Formats: sequence, C-alpha cells, structure tokens
Amino acid sequence: MSKIGLFFGTDTGKTRKVAKMIKKLFDDDTMAKPINVNRAVANDFASYEYLLLGTPTLGEGLLPGLSADCENESWEEFLPQLEEVDFEGKTIAIYGLGDQEGYGEEFVDAIMEVYEFFNEKGAKIVGSWPTDGYEFSHSEAVVDGRFVGLALDLDNQSNLTEERLNAWLTSIADDFGFSL
Repeated sequence: MSKIGLFFGTDTGKTRKVAKMIKKLFDDDTMAKPINVNRAVANDFASYEYLLLGTPTLGEGLLPGLSADCENESWEEFLPQLEEVDFEGKTIAIYGLGDQEGYGEEFVDAIMEVYEFFNEKGAKIVGSWPTDGYEFSHSEAVVDGRFVGLALDLDNQSNLTEERLNAWLTSIADDFGFSL
C-alpha cells in the first residue's frame, strides 16, 4: 500500500487537476492515486498515516458540496463521515484553490474548514504557506500571517501553480518522509 493518501473535493475539476499534478511527481509506493472524496469512505482515510487534501473555495467562501450548488457531493457531505475516525498521529497537508480577484473577500476560505476539522481531530497539520504574492482583502485561511495550507489561484495566477506546488511539496517533504 502507498504511504501517502491523496484526496480532493472538486466542482469544476481544477482541484482534481492539481491532485494529478502532485501524483505525477511520485511513484505508486509513495503516493496513492488521487481519489475524489465523493468516492471515498472513512476507512480510506484511516488507512494512511500521511494525507494530502485538496479543496476549492466556492461562492461566498464555501466548502464544496450540495449546498454550494455542486452537482455532486463533496467535502461538505464527506467530513461528517469522518467524525469517528481517530486522526491522532496522522500528518496532513492541505492545498486549496480560490480566485483572489473575483472572491478576494473569502479567498481560499475552505482550506480553513478542512484544517479546523482535522486539527480538532488531533492530526498534525503541516504545510502553511506565505501570503506574499497574493492580492486579496480577506481569507479565513490566514493564521499568524500565513495560509494554513497552500493557496493556489488557477484563474489569475496559473503561471505560478507549478512553482508554488513544487516549493510547497519540498517544504513538507521531511514531515511526510519523501524527497523530490
């Protein structure tokens, strides 16, 4: 079995695209193939010591799911299924997508919802990311001047995605026991 689980929620497919970019950098022994959370079960999560999780932020800073007008279930419906899972001893890193120009008042807010859920469950969360190079007015995902996970804007800064992704993965490598 792979060492790292890679899970994402999506509406337009952009978060899936980033998950595939991440997976291409790793062999199957290191990282499992990306799984949409609408196809996952709680035991999928429980079986990994290390988890990389991706989410877009929709509309008014919402986690993807049916109430955010997604066509399919996503994080909103999946997180309650994880209420009984013990995340003590697990290491998690989160990446999130947002649109800092169109939704600068709630840029990548959904990262914080995922962060808070797993933090409250005792997981070790790694991979905070600097806010430098972004132009937004507010984000719930900023704590002590840093995003709680990698913030990506494929709408306005797609040219920076690969560079940011590689730098972020390098920054969490020691915590996850891999090298790039």
